Parts: sequence; structure tokens; C-alpha cells
Amino acid sequence: MTNNQQLELGFNGIQRRPMGGQSADRQTRAAWWFGQIRRTVAGAVDWQSMSRPASQPTWSGHDRRK
Repeated sequence: MTNNQQLELGFNGIQRRPMGGQSADRQTRAAWWFGQIRRTVAGAVDWQSMSRPASQPTWSGHDRRK
């Protein structure tokens, strides 16, 4: 069985809003979001250039409770 027609799904008859001011709102939110990402990346720490932590003693296998 083949059907070449478009299937349309609805939300109980709720109509979508016209795209009038919506694209400007989306652009404003996108600009804010990418600005936040740029700030985060600019303030990120370069983990490769940080010094390594001091080595910690390893367990030797001896139980001091005996």
C-alpha cells in the first residue's frame, strides 16, 4: 500500500500563530544564546596548560590494623 499524500497531524484543532513577530523574537533569543556561548568559550580554562597535581601515595598492600 502506497500513499503519496502528505500526512498532517494536529493538536485538537489548535491553529499555529502566524509568523508575524515570531521570527524577530527567535532571532533575539538566538543572538542572546550564542552570545552566552561565546562568553563561556572565551572564559574557558585551557586544561592542557595547567600544571599536573602532585602525585599521591599509592596503597602498598600492607594492612596497618594487624
